[in-house]
Amino acid sequence: MVALLLTPLIAIPFALAGSVAATVPTKVDAAPVASGEWGLPLAGGYSKGRGFGYNPVQGCGYCSTNHQGYDMAQGCGSTIYAAGPGRVITAGSWQGYGNAVRIDHGDGLVTLYGHMQWGSLRVSVGEEVAAGAPLGAEGNTGKSFGCHLHFEVQKSGTPVDPEPFMASQGLQLK
Repeated sequence: MVALLLTPLIAIPFALAGSVAATVPTKVDAAPVASGEWGLPLAGGYSKGRGFGYNPVQGCGYCSTNHQGYDMAQGCGSTIYAAGPGRVITAGSWQGYGNAVRIDHGDGLVTLYGHMQWGSLRVSVGEEVAAGAPLGAEGNTGKSFGCHLHFEVQKSGTPVDPEPFMASQGLQLK
């Protein structure tokens, strides 16, 4: 019971901190690992959060139990990179993802990068990007529970597990 009462006291400050965080990325990392035309969306080591599928978050009433992406974190302000080549179709507030970027890679394949810091985006709708292009900075916007990147892969509008997808591109997620 105490945990349920304290959760908003803990979660709300983190959510507010992410919504007013620095307007430019504060960390610039080495280039992300790449394989062919694809690369990881973060450079260097990271912590894995929730994976794809059934992953409830205790004490979070707005968190989905059926997680549609792969959460990874290096810390607030870390640079987020495009995982593959394509055209930016979303750059800004999008649904529960807060400040987000979506990239259309063709043939019904879209990647989504959610919860980025407000004011950190380095791309615009319509821009063509390559794997490794900086997109913005890790943040805590939207329906988020702390600074992280929500990385999502969609085929024909349906989310698919990013781990096997990236493995098929020669890239291992943790």
